[in-house]
Amino acid sequence: MGPTGRYGVVDTTSDVDADSLRTDIERTGDFGSVAAETGRGRTALPADDANVRAREYLLDRMEEVGLDVRVDAVGNIAGRWAPSTCDPNAAPVVAGSHLDSVPRGGIFDGLLGVYAALEAVRTVRDSSVVVERPLEVVSFTGEEGTRFADGVLGSSVAAGELSVEDALDLSDGRVSLGTALAETGFRGTGRLDASEWHAWIELHIEQGGHLEDAGIPLGIVTDITGTTRGHVSIDGSADHSGTTGMQARRDALVAASQLVLDVEETATEIAATGTETAVGTVGRLTPKPNAVNVVPGSVSMRLDLRSIDRLEIDRQVRAVESSLADLEREHGVETSLDIPYDIAPTQLSERIRDTVETAASRCDIETLALHSGAGHDTMQVANVTDAALLFAPSAGGYSHSPKEWAEWSDCAVATQVLAESLALLASNTERHHTYE
Repeated sequence: MGPTGRYGVVDTTSDVDADSLRTDIERTGDFGSVAAETGRGRTALPADDANVRAREYLLDRMEEVGLDVRVDAVGNIAGRWAPSTCDPNAAPVVAGSHLDSVPRGGIFDGLLGVYAALEAVRTVRDSSVVVERPLEVVSFTGEEGTRFADGVLGSSVAAGELSVEDALDLSDGRVSLGTALAETGFRGTGRLDASEWHAWIELHIEQGGHLEDAGIPLGIVTDITGTTRGHVSIDGSADHSGTTGMQARRDALVAASQLVLDVEETATEIAATGTETAVGTVGRLTPKPNAVNVVPGSVSMRLDLRSIDRLEIDRQVRAVESSLADLEREHGVETSLDIPYDIAPTQLSERIRDTVETAASRCDIETLALHSGAGHDTMQVANVTDAALLFAPSAGGYSHSPKEWAEWSDCAVATQVLAESLALLASNTERHHTYE
């Protein structure tokens, strides 16, 4: 096995073309490329220039592979392969991920899932497998939550959690999603409906070091962490920093600093005594007027609270509410907490996981069962159909960073198992069998 070239193992659907997979990821990674001392970085926010170029490249590649392409009203892209052997009305088997990134992210998050799905479908197409269901490759809009919404935008619409109308009305403060999609040519029609799918599989870089540490090439996720994101406002009084005595101040930033420490302390305590998956983060803090000689009059904050246990997330939320009440009493500030994003922990399909295990066994690939501490489009899709999430090893555990990296050979291995899994699911059987 090598990092490039055609990777094949005995008795599989066909050979995954590792060169093609690598080329697609690297070319897409060039869109929105940012300078980095180490690794390769990119910034591609929903409907920005880099994202549009990535979308256009994907459309071209889908058409080259022979897929019928459509774009729905919120910009979700789907490419469909329905050979004559299949029932075109049967529920399809679907795989994919997303093309957008976080600011200064890496080139594997999302891109691996989209192009592994495309290469997996091509692999099945070129094999002797007779499929009885259509296969589809999907790229969802706005998974990362960097523009228009807090995350998993397109998959929320596909899962029926968010209406098309409400999604199109979302704004980044300057323009609505609907307007941005229309201006870039990616406001299509209709709605992808994930509830109509037979199965969904997403391949992703692990974003952690468990697989690398264990020396195992493929992770099969059992459950995805729940995520609650809160917007906190703290209002004090903006006063002159030289003439306002310490006892007279209502310093919003001092109060906010205490909340940051409280969030960390609570998450640490819960993680030590519970499932060990609880985490709490203050990822954004904006003081106003943000001047060196003015006591901060207000602060806006963004919280991110997670665990695979819903009760542990709820404990963190209650702790934030208690902390805010304390801050009001102790610092004379006014506070508010709004929670626009609240997704429960997600259990993934045992049926699809078993199918992936069978596929991995056929490819002679060892697997490891893992939790996912990051949210993914899969957690929305799993609410309406059977879904699975697979991990390729993450070098050093880095993600959301230019240091993010997956060895090309590991990407090829995971894609081979993905192809075999799709073939098993689309051939209308999930038992172990031998292809011609």
